[in-house]
Amino acid sequence: MSEPTGLRARKKERTRDAIGDAAVSLFLEHGFDRVSVNDVAAAAEISKPTLFRYFPTKEDLVLHRFADHQGEAARVVYDRGPGLQPVTALHRHFRAGLDRYDPVTGLSDHPEVVAFHRLVFTTPSLAGRLTRYQLEDEEALADALGNGIQARLRAAQVLAVQRVLARTNWQKIADGRTAHDVRPEAVADADLAFSQLR
Repeated sequence: MSEPTGLRARKKERTRDAIGDAAVSLFLEHGFDRVSVNDVAAAAEISKPTLFRYFPTKEDLVLHRFADHQGEAARVVYDRGPGLQPVTALHRHFRAGLDRYDPVTGLSDHPEVVAFHRLVFTTPSLAGRLTRYQLEDEEALADALGNGIQARLRAAQVLAVQRVLARTNWQKIADGRTAHDVRPEAVADADLAFSQLR
């Protein structure tokens, strides 16, 4: 008797999350370069080949947390209301993230989130892999915006703005300020940046 596809998918997702959580905990405690894939597999109580079925590279063990946001800018453009300009929709979406203190905006002072961003930003192989994710997002957003060089340039500009805003917010918090204290500046910076994009 085979189990339902939905149950199987949920079990795989739980396993993937458990492996990723074990990896991130080890990386935060010991540093990315000091933890081997074997260490992660042992902590997650799985074999190394099983680990690689879920995560093709060591970097993916960390960056899977960005997977929920993969293609997000393109989805915002595709799902925007009639008559709403793409940059306006993206601006509103970013502002909504600031209102929720969404970690992707850099406006989160949860210690694990701050440490996670520090890990990503200061580990060259993770920063390089993150750049690949960003380039994929840029291509998806360019497709959503239209054809040609104008769409590609606009996509690159929007994602660069979001990246700079998020990194600036994170740096202020990493320097010891609270997310609540940084929020007014983050909102003002986002409003200024998106107004310049228009």
